[in-house]
Amino acid sequence: MAEAALIDGRVLAPELKARVAAAVAELKAAHGLTPGLGVVLVGNDPASEVYVRNKHQATLEAGMNSFEYKMPATASEAEVLAKVAELNANPAIHGFLVQFPVPDQISQQAVIDAIDPMKDADGLHPLNAGRLASGLSAMVPATPEGCLLMAKHATGGKLAGKHAVIIGRSNLVGKPVAQLLLRENCTVTIAHSRSADLPAIARSADILVAAVGRPLMVKADWIKAGAIVIDVGINRVPAPDKGEGKTRLVGDVDFAGAVKVAGAITPVPGGVGLMTVACLMRNAVIAACRQHGVAVPASIA
Repeated sequence: MAEAALIDGRVLAPELKARVAAAVAELKAAHGLTPGLGVVLVGNDPASEVYVRNKHQATLEAGMNSFEYKMPATASEAEVLAKVAELNANPAIHGFLVQFPVPDQISQQAVIDAIDPMKDADGLHPLNAGRLASGLSAMVPATPEGCLLMAKHATGGKLAGKHAVIIGRSNLVGKPVAQLLLRENCTVTIAHSRSADLPAIARSADILVAAVGRPLMVKADWIKAGAIVIDVGINRVPAPDKGEGKTRLVGDVDFAGAVKVAGAITPVPGGVGLMTVACLMRNAVIAACRQHGVAVPASIA
């Protein structure tokens, strides 16, 4: 059997960013509106710093305004919530997020709850989660939206009737991915660490989304021949072959085996993660349109 087709974020993400840039240019020309995306970084987690830098660069390249706020790791919860309130009130910022994880003294849920749902670029506020679950318009979490776009690409947009299995039930990925696939008329199963006979459930999937945060957990014999595999995991593991103390990034799926069974698969790195930044930018543009009462440009609608 031929190896699976790659669902390549290095191709799809630039295409989406180009559409976002076209939408921004249209909003500037027609309405004098420049969408603004803000990011608050608390502490100096190296992975978060790289991610925030990438967001900043991509936002500027699309013609948007980018706002970065760095706070020390010693910042109190009250100080972070005050910064959130400041961004809620800033009319130039149409969408923003606080980069997670945050230091232990800060409640992640308290931060999420404090964000204005209209400016909730990461789509994590309970109001947006509830609206998504109810089939209403909402700010959609960026990573799940990226998963959906990649699944649509792999199927030529023909998702209806397919059995989608999501391994993972987090508020950040698992649950919203399930809601988005339901909207596309998939039959959806959410599986998790307590599911009985998880490999058998996974093997029933036409579309398998792995979002558990366990490196290489999903093996080739968990995958139905020809299935579409979306690997959300980003795990850093030791790589002694590269030298002492070296590491490499791997997904939740054992790619080397899975690529021989699946019909299409996302690589790690180079897959879902690249789509997340593009989808965040799209969210900020959509938020700007909603806040100003103008139509969302067709290039990203």
